[in-house]
Amino acid sequence: MYQRKAQGLYHPENEHDACGVGLVVQIDGKRSHDIIERGLQVLENMQHRGAESADNKTGDGAGLMLQIPHEFILLQGIDVPERGLYGTGLVFLPTQQEEAEACLKIIREKVEAEGLLLSAVRDVPVNSNILGEISRSNEPQIKQLFITANTTQQELEFKLYVIRKKIEKTVAQSSIAHKKSFYIVSLSTQRMVYKGMLTSEQLRHYFPDLTDKRLTSCIALVHSRFSTNTMPTWDLAQPFRLIGHNGEINTIKGNRFWMEARESVLKSEQLGDLNELFPIIQAEMSDSASLDNALEFLVMSGKSLPHALAMLVPESWNDKNPISSDLKAFYEYHSIFMEPWDGPATLLFSDGRYAGGLLDRNGLRPARYLITKDNMMIVASETGVQQIDIKNIKEKGRLSPGKMLMVDTQTNQVFYDAELKNNLAKAYPYNQWLQDNRIDLRSVSSGRSVKNSVENYSSLLHTFGYNKEDAEMLILPMAKEGQEPTNSMGNDASLAVFSNHPQRLFAYFRQLFAQVTNPPIDPIREELVMSLTGYIGSLHKNMLEPTPELCKVVKTVSPVITNKEFDLLVNLRYKGFSTQVLPLLFPVKEGKTGLEKAVNELCLAAERAVDNGNQYIVLSDRGVNKEMAPIPSLLAVSAVHHYLIDKRKRMQIDLVVETGEPREIMHFALLFGYGANVVNPYLAFALIENQIAQGNLKLDFETAEKHYIKAIKKGLLKVLSKMGISTLRSYRGAQIFEAIGLHSSVLEKYFKGTISKIEGADLNDIAQDIIRCHEKGFCTDPITDALTENIGTYAYRRNGEKHAWSPEVIAKLQIATKTGNYTIFKEYTTLVDEKENKVFIRDFFQHKRNPI
Repeated sequence: MYQRKAQGLYHPENEHDACGVGLVVQIDGKRSHDIIERGLQVLENMQHRGAESADNKTGDGAGLMLQIPHEFILLQGIDVPERGLYGTGLVFLPTQQEEAEACLKIIREKVEAEGLLLSAVRDVPVNSNILGEISRSNEPQIKQLFITANTTQQELEFKLYVIRKKIEKTVAQSSIAHKKSFYIVSLSTQRMVYKGMLTSEQLRHYFPDLTDKRLTSCIALVHSRFSTNTMPTWDLAQPFRLIGHNGEINTIKGNRFWMEARESVLKSEQLGDLNELFPIIQAEMSDSASLDNALEFLVMSGKSLPHALAMLVPESWNDKNPISSDLKAFYEYHSIFMEPWDGPATLLFSDGRYAGGLLDRNGLRPARYLITKDNMMIVASETGVQQIDIKNIKEKGRLSPGKMLMVDTQTNQVFYDAELKNNLAKAYPYNQWLQDNRIDLRSVSSGRSVKNSVENYSSLLHTFGYNKEDAEMLILPMAKEGQEPTNSMGNDASLAVFSNHPQRLFAYFRQLFAQVTNPPIDPIREELVMSLTGYIGSLHKNMLEPTPELCKVVKTVSPVITNKEFDLLVNLRYKGFSTQVLPLLFPVKEGKTGLEKAVNELCLAAERAVDNGNQYIVLSDRGVNKEMAPIPSLLAVSAVHHYLIDKRKRMQIDLVVETGEPREIMHFALLFGYGANVVNPYLAFALIENQIAQGNLKLDFETAEKHYIKAIKKGLLKVLSKMGISTLRSYRGAQIFEAIGLHSSVLEKYFKGTISKIEGADLNDIAQDIIRCHEKGFCTDPITDALTENIGTYAYRRNGEKHAWSPEVIAKLQIATKTGNYTIFKEYTTLVDEKENKVFIRDFFQHKRNPI
């Protein structure tokens, strides 16, 4: 198999996929080979959904999940107990025989350690001759395991999960050279999966088992994979152990980090010591595989399939969605401790008894179903996957956004969304728990007096890099109109790493966009499903155990909070809440050394705050003076966020940020994207108040403040929508950015998981930019008004920021095109191609020119 390592411009963080999925279920539970045959037909009719290499023989992946074929296994001469009292599944092994034996030895040891028996290992017959060159070069050995025990089916199912996780962990930590080629496809008492790096049409021919008429099932879940920007591998083919997924999880990086962070507070009686099973999310897998890992863990911890799916992929529960108050309470309760796995998705699922489908909250991936009069249900990502006589169709329809459909093949029932969700909503008094414990920040008040002005106002503007353009083109228009200013498309200003002017750390990052989401979310049209609501107040609780204690949080409807709201949070003592303020400051005279030391001490202080039982901490850069400069807020937030994840303490604390640095939408998006819960931009508010006092803004402060926050919120929704994300809860910590021109030493230490295709500014460069701004703000000479300075970020200025399209360049182009003068045109191209001031990455490339 390919090892997914960064190489050249390729990086595994950029992988996405978009696929086809289908499900055929015999509702009355009668097993037959016909269901498997129909499943294969569905798969083959979705051939256009699967990617193939140029040889038309190497596919991205195809697979089929079915119930364990008990009679077929007996006919292979394998001695197994009665149905349900043994576990089986396929395993991919390295082709090197010694390594394969080493893997089998680990499997046998872990099985026996749990008191079970590896009773048989079957060589799965395969037809390798049909494979393309690429898939053949990565083809693993494929075996089928049989595990028996003297226990109940349910207990054995749990044990098989525990065993598999322990095997995966042991192999991953072993010295086996080709351990990446080891993968347990499935291991269960109820279901098994046949899959591989195959095309849709190859699956039935590669596995002769699938064409054997003695192989029977009443469930067939199939998947055809089409990955983008990925290297296909055998293990990434679908279905996985519970799901087949069509779409992409746009928040996957954050989802993985948060699941890792949760491990420190999770407890499960039926799974035992969870530390032996961690990590929950298997490393170096796709977004679909990670979602399957999370779903499987929740199910194995005692959640039902509908419950676990509703936690991970919830439907919208805001006031505009016409669902019951009990169901809204169910979703809100779970949203406190589980962020949505957000993105366009059709999920087909099965555990061997239940089978069904779920659509994401936006409905950006279609899922259609039909039920026949002879009790068969077909669900697929498109119509036409099966030829069904219209006279035999009993019912047909489509899944609506956020809705679920499920069949119980044991009781022969079809459960629709309303019944499934009603059972979930009524399981516990979620409404009462929320009313008794959750507090809305909007309902809290105090008699405290809060100022919006700041001391050393002019010095702080310089220190945080404010200028005339920030005020006139960003902050004041937002405060006046309540929306983001509109500018022409295109940005010809120099990249931050090439600029001669001091840069905020924000400028080194770019928002990524959804590569598979189509169409993109419209934040205006999709107001029903989009939300900026959040919660503050982690309480060290185990999310696997339903309890009202999890509701002891502060609800915020805006992630950007006013000075009054910030004052309330800092002084809140609701239900034992406590907080600690940590300064974001470092000694100017110590430069890079001082900055690095201050960030390290900040992380240690955050850890102590967790140990002392605080529910949230405040990262504040108030207190800047002549000796102390501000730590970049983005650096501080990301450093603390990742440090606490590494220390397994992130879920016990929330981050409130009080900073003078952010003023535009991208600044806020970055802070939330790297883990902040709420942000108080106190200097932006001070600027608004100052401009009102000077008569530059004809509004009262409360109205201007409200407009400014409204504009930021609208901008955040637009940013989320470009990535196909619906909620700020799932965007928070998702790190959907790439860096441009930041040194890898900075990214690896403080921005884990973020990549930059080019090296650039290191911590010393960042510190020097801060110091240059600080010296300007606190120099001994009289301080000029920062709001009279214009560095020309948005429009060219003679001594300002470098631009690709200077007046001279534009003039040469206009004259050349109007007069047809080739000499002037060449002067224009020379200015563009050979300019001394480098602006873009391409300016550093040298091009070979072949002589004419």
